[in-house]
Amino acid sequence: MSEIRLYVSTTEKQAEDILDLLSEVFGEEDFAIGTTEIDEKKDVWEASVYMMAEEEADVRTRIEAALKDAFPDAALSREVIPDVDWVVKSLEGLKPVRAGRFLVHGSHDRDKVRMGDIAIEIDAGQAFGTGHHGTTAGCLEVIDRVVRARTVRNALDLGTGSGVLAIAVRKLKNISVLATDIDPIAVRVAAENVRRNGIASGISTVTAPGFHSTAFSENGPFDLIIANILARPLIKMAPQLVAHLAPGGSVILSGILASQRWKVIAAYSGAKLRHVRTIWRNGWVTIHLDRP
Repeated sequence: MSEIRLYVSTTEKQAEDILDLLSEVFGEEDFAIGTTEIDEKKDVWEASVYMMAEEEADVRTRIEAALKDAFPDAALSREVIPDVDWVVKSLEGLKPVRAGRFLVHGSHDRDKVRMGDIAIEIDAGQAFGTGHHGTTAGCLEVIDRVVRARTVRNALDLGTGSGVLAIAVRKLKNISVLATDIDPIAVRVAAENVRRNGIASGISTVTAPGFHSTAFSENGPFDLIIANILARPLIKMAPQLVAHLAPGGSVILSGILASQRWKVIAAYSGAKLRHVRTIWRNGWVTIHLDRP
């Protein structure tokens, strides 16, 4: 069945405002909502909502009603997203991906590494996180910003998956990183990827089903906590996660649909963190907060 994208072409500022409006309209409903930069020089952006074809009529009516009141000049456009050839798509997913100064690549693309790249070699496998998903790429970009701008002495990668984010932190700065996951297979894969990337020490990979694991108290508090999971568990764990954050520390959260971000921000604001920025990638957001 075809997927439909309804979108508005506008400026970056208005795209963010329209995104806020669409998030209010659709609340907790499972529609991917996001913004995309089309032309940097001309400041052309698109604010989009994705849905299945049978949902289009209702969704269009709701969007048009909301835009009519708040953005009367906004024109709604439509795109039919073609069915995906998953064989071709999987091969495309193995191409190198750039996120900030990072280049995430498979073993077959080592020749794509350029001078100045911070290269991370991850082959697609049993654990999530090759850098191709918008959540992983967003985390990599924010990690680069945070580690350059703030004092980070130790870090936690919660829900490490392939280990790509822990590896990124360690390659940026010679600090200790705790990488945990509830899945022992992911932890094994992460440990293999740490070795593959030439990191002999500094990253501890641990299977930890919850914050009651002694790994957190033994290694924390952390100056940087990265959690690329999903919105609902992130909201639920906010008090426990923040309890392991050092004074002046930073938190990077992802695995969050654009429509869910305000509830996540509210949960962490309630835990006394300050929202610094949100970045959008393909309908997903990465949120940076810190402890003042």
